[in-house]
Amino acid sequence: MLLFGCDFSSAPTARKPIVVAVGQAAEKKRVTLTGLHRFASLDEWGDWLRATPAWVGGFDFPFGLPRELVEHLGWPTQWEALMHHYAGLSRAQIRDTFAAFCAGRPVGGKFAHRATDVPAGSSPSMKWVNPPVAYMLHAGVPRLLAAGARIPGLHTGTHAGRIALEAYPGLLARELIGRRSYKSDDRRKQTPERLAARTDLLAGLEAGTSRLGLRLAVTAARRAELLADGCGDDIDAVLCLLQAAWGLQRAASRGPGHGLPEVFDPLEGWIVTA
Repeated sequence: MLLFGCDFSSAPTARKPIVVAVGQAAEKKRVTLTGLHRFASLDEWGDWLRATPAWVGGFDFPFGLPRELVEHLGWPTQWEALMHHYAGLSRAQIRDTFAAFCAGRPVGGKFAHRATDVPAGSSPSMKWVNPPVAYMLHAGVPRLLAAGARIPGLHTGTHAGRIALEAYPGLLARELIGRRSYKSDDRRKQTPERLAARTDLLAGLEAGTSRLGLRLAVTAARRAELLADGCGDDIDAVLCLLQAAWGLQRAASRGPGHGLPEVFDPLEGWIVTA
């Protein structure tokens, strides 16, 4: 079974691809980074998911929308039906619908949030800019469904050997280096301070100092590659890999829940390790 973490983009290109960090949980508390894959298009990435027989992946995009938003809009309140409805909308329709929802709400409470956003510190999944996670959900979840993935707590899937977990690299990064910025897509902002933050972040992962209790094993060449990526996509994929590995470890020891809460909203979903 392949283990990986995915740093996602709703509009990947050759210059800004989807990055997948592949690893192996060889020992109970060690995860070895074995490779980095890059996909310049959504279809290329989706084809890879379908072609890979069995996997557990941590994906950096939301798997659900806030129940408050869904009920307000009168959209389906069963997860699979909601995802099919959502996939049928254009990005412009999503933007206009969500903007209208926000316009009618008070300052400081424009967005609806999922329950998992609070412990994870994540952006609301209805946000369409900075970051456009609403579009990421729109692009990513249909391809998980096409791969037949099982999404614990949300969807049984048609392929028992493919397990998708919602991950969030910022959650693990903040635990190790606080609010220090370690990445920027703007090359002018890829400063020595951000390199130092990436260095400390990677050192924390290798030392296994997070509450996940997992140590990352990397070669010197891979370490240099992760540190050289000022955009942070590579290290974000590795953070998702560690979260997926933690979920896989919990599935082996405590049953099929992959470390998710025993009870959470089956419409909204939950971020693994939150």
